[in-house]
Amino acid sequence: MEQQLPVEIMKKAVRGISYIAHPLRLRILEYLDVNGSSSVSAITKALNAEQVMVSQSLRKMRDADLVKTKRRGLFIYYEICEEYPASIFVCLRKLYGYMTDDFQYLRDDFKTMLPADYTMMTANRIKLFANYDKMRILEYLTINGPQNVGDIISGIGCEQIKVSQYLKRLRDDGFVTASRDGRFIIYEITKGVHKTCIECIRKRYDSLTDKSLF
Repeated sequence: MEQQLPVEIMKKAVRGISYIAHPLRLRILEYLDVNGSSSVSAITKALNAEQVMVSQSLRKMRDADLVKTKRRGLFIYYEICEEYPASIFVCLRKLYGYMTDDFQYLRDDFKTMLPADYTMMTANRIKLFANYDKMRILEYLTINGPQNVGDIISGIGCEQIKVSQYLKRLRDDGFVTASRDGRFIIYEITKGVHKTCIECIRKRYDSLTDKSLF
């Protein structure tokens, strides 16, 4: 039986997810994933954004260890710090490919910028579930399939009132569905960026021989 990720690993995953739950930051990371090491001016021009906003976003992501810098003469270049953020885009491109029947996006080696409105929608959706307890619930449902509240509480070790509150929010946002089975309410995760992110995080963790590299 599959186990949930260790607490510290999930907390690190949530921190990374919460930082990219911002349209411009997600767009910047996507640009670096596609184009590699780039300067602030190149990123600003490509994304048609304000340079001060790009610089502020890069500084925050550097502080969060999502990007790193290298100096080349007078210029500073940014690149993605580790594979984990980049692996998210592989998953997001595949999700986009399935949603649009554009099968080139299903290839692991296919890298291109997604439509800006899709990236914005994705960032805003991520913001809604970028929370440790919410992601624990989503992970538990991903691993175990449909479950009632009691099973979820036991499975993630969280108090009932918080689980009930988060399940309501997740249902309201379309991340889970609820159906009655006798006296029980059964919750099931839906398809979308939330499930894609959970699966991608777990796949990244499982691929590492040295788990401390996550």
